[in-house]
Amino acid sequence: MAMSGGSDDGSPMMEMNTTPLIDVMLVLLIMFIITIPVQTHAVKIDLPVDNSQNPPPPVDPVVNKVIITPENVIQWNGVPITLQQFDQLLQESRQRSPEPELQFQPSATTRYVIVDEALASIKRSGITKFGFVGNEQFRQFGKAATAP
Repeated sequence: MAMSGGSDDGSPMMEMNTTPLIDVMLVLLIMFIITIPVQTHAVKIDLPVDNSQNPPPPVDPVVNKVIITPENVIQWNGVPITLQQFDQLLQESRQRSPEPELQFQPSATTRYVIVDEALASIKRSGITKFGFVGNEQFRQFGKAATAP
């Protein structure tokens, strides 16, 4: 298989049989493809659709600001509240017509669990006018990670 008897004149064959090497490489390639984990983690974000025909909506004068302090305290327009009160305020805000804008500003040193619970409450409430404010405070973290 890998060796040949040579030609009729008795000299050995000088070419190597590469078929087994190719077979091994194909098997290894298939094994690597099978064992690579499938990347299923995704963050779904609804991006706005550019519709230049319609004018932008008027600015709503009612704005509710949610701040999460470095001490992990949720504040609604500057007043400390619990997570249950936060859910109630979100429902009340959702029932208003027109719906007031909700601005969300977590501190850079707030525990992730608190921010995650607050965002989950906002998503469950069905708030549609929602935005992050104060993201410039996180700029320093991005520069520290990329600095040489």
